[in-house]
Amino acid sequence: MKLSTQIQLFSQVSFLDKLLFTKHLSIMIKSGITIVEALTILKDQTKSDAFKKILIAVLGDIQNGKSLAKSLAKHPKVFNTFYVSLIDVGEQSGTLDENLIYLANQLAKDYAFKKKVRGAMMYPIIVLAAAGIIGMGISIFVLPQLINLFSGFDVELPLTTRILLSFAQIMQDFGIIIVFGIIGLIFLFRFLVTTKVVKPFWHGLLLSFPIFGKIVQNTELSTLTRSLGIMIKSGLPITKALEIEANISPNIVFNQYSKRMLSGITRGHSLSQELESHYYTKIPLIVVKMIAVGEETGKLDETLLYLADFFEEEVDDATKNMSTVLEPFMLLGIGLVVAFIALAVISPIYQLTGSIKP
Repeated sequence: MKLSTQIQLFSQVSFLDKLLFTKHLSIMIKSGITIVEALTILKDQTKSDAFKKILIAVLGDIQNGKSLAKSLAKHPKVFNTFYVSLIDVGEQSGTLDENLIYLANQLAKDYAFKKKVRGAMMYPIIVLAAAGIIGMGISIFVLPQLINLFSGFDVELPLTTRILLSFAQIMQDFGIIIVFGIIGLIFLFRFLVTTKVVKPFWHGLLLSFPIFGKIVQNTELSTLTRSLGIMIKSGLPITKALEIEANISPNIVFNQYSKRMLSGITRGHSLSQELESHYYTKIPLIVVKMIAVGEETGKLDETLLYLADFFEEEVDDATKNMSTVLEPFMLLGIGLVVAFIALAVISPIYQLTGSIKP
């Protein structure tokens, strides 16, 4: 097994490592330091053992006469087709330092964007997870004890208590099975949505969910337009840019969009003409109109980058608003569950004390 394959199998390089590497490499090359010297410095400075092994392999390939792009291409788990293609264009056109700056800016925007989305989603996830864990704990350890408590009551139990006791009885008899069954279903679901049969349907469904689907759609649009804008700005022809985008897009729907756009342009259509087709249902009209203006003015790259910033702001606003909207609903849901349990527990006790005659 080759060294590069071993590195890919047994190591992981963080997104931040790649971002800092690209940023520092662009600065050093722009200041006149050779690639070999720059890679040697970065190799010695990195704290990641996995990344250091990759940089040693890349440095060895360059010293043996290979280009930087071909050396990086041996490590696709770290440097994808988009990254390598921009490096290749930069080496061929003599603008490697500029293309590295494009890449560094792109990676920085991706990093900041992902942090914003994760940060906005963190609160509802924590609340729901905590509620789920507490609810599961009560269902397994507390509710079954109520069966023994209320079974000795010589009163007709109210409906809420009977419902709670039925649920408690189920949890007492099958609680462990239910918990492991839920965990198993989660793992099964995660496996199924990665299969070739289910994955396209799932990705399409993600884009159709209320509120959340719009966030996913705008995220994909931001990624698509920014990647195309940077590739075109760096000197890649639009056909090559779309070919690369079709290979790196994680969403199957937008992956198919890129392939179809490439096919349409190959047949002689402009990008805006191709997007006017009813096939592209998840690409809004504003994108088509803006791209048409960019093609007419010869500033397609700037137009695409503007659209990327626009959709990124839309996602940022939506995630912030979603947390604000979900918060009262989550609190209301938790409050209703607590009120139901309290009513189910207190009602029979109140009936019992009321039936005792002095």
